[in-house]
Amino acid sequence: MAAVPSTRTLTTRAGRTLEFSAFGFGAAPIGNMNRVLSEAEAEATVRQAWTLGLRYFDTAPLYGHGLSEQRVGEALKSEPRGAFLLSTKVGRLLEPCAPGEEDSGIYQGVPQVTVAYDYSYDGVMRSHAASLKRLGLDRIDILYVHDIDAMTHGSRDAAEARTRELIDRGGWRALDELRAAGDVAAIGAGVNEWEPCARLLDLADPDIFLLAGRYTLLEQEALGALLPACAARGVGVVVGGPFNSGVLATGPIAGAIYNYAPAPEAILLRTAEIEAVCARHSVKLAQAALLFPLGHPSVVSVIPGGQTPNQVAQNLALLNAPIPDTLWADLKAAGLMRPDAPAPEAN
Repeated sequence: MAAVPSTRTLTTRAGRTLEFSAFGFGAAPIGNMNRVLSEAEAEATVRQAWTLGLRYFDTAPLYGHGLSEQRVGEALKSEPRGAFLLSTKVGRLLEPCAPGEEDSGIYQGVPQVTVAYDYSYDGVMRSHAASLKRLGLDRIDILYVHDIDAMTHGSRDAAEARTRELIDRGGWRALDELRAAGDVAAIGAGVNEWEPCARLLDLADPDIFLLAGRYTLLEQEALGALLPACAARGVGVVVGGPFNSGVLATGPIAGAIYNYAPAPEAILLRTAEIEAVCARHSVKLAQAALLFPLGHPSVVSVIPGGQTPNQVAQNLALLNAPIPDTLWADLKAAGLMRPDAPAPEAN
């Protein structure tokens, strides 16, 4: 049976040791993702995560245009600051705007602000200061550069231009100064593609990456270049989006979501094949999806989103349920999991 470690550690470039709960809390959904939440609902969800032992919380200015940061900070302000890790992101500044100009995307009922991309020195410093104010906490442990990827900016060339902005206009220098001063413990990137992470390994000295949706039961291309490089350099990886935006939680149902859009037929078919192998082992698809990334030694935490206390509890129950070791071998034998993908450790 597979065993889930309760914590994992990362030693940063500055020699600090950070302890992550292997299962963390991704706070994008409490920024009113797809529906408006009351403050009480959002706080109850974060409090449930705390009560169940989650000690790593990730948020960002983008999530609800500041709402997620405010809500995470409010829910955690009464807890000892040294008892949890908190990450947020830089690269987007929230600026006041006229009514109707919010361009909030999948977030509803957001504050009257608009988003401006800024990966410069000044942009990073302003973003860090603004996040601290919204959170209402004395420090942020991890700062990720947010979304320097082609998915966000429209092309690989545009993503490279944003990466060059980060390096050439001082954004990474700002992050390094914050790390050197002890204002943050670790720096890296939070993205929806593995390629920008590999690029930053060439250009800079990150401690950690938050890789969303790119190391899952459906996608393991990161094993080819990125994850071995992270392991060699001691760079940690947080896996976000372990359900690939939904399809690995719901299964290949009508309307299943993959990468924030309706799942294409090829994805539905592959998901059905994976689900069938899981079923032969009496394992839920979502259960296998949550546990799989923790097999890699560089992965320090998996952070599915949760929008209700019940969702958080259900996810944790899945993660802690035993899985037969033979499941992973059978997925590999069926060509549904890369042969070099490490399986979670056995008891």
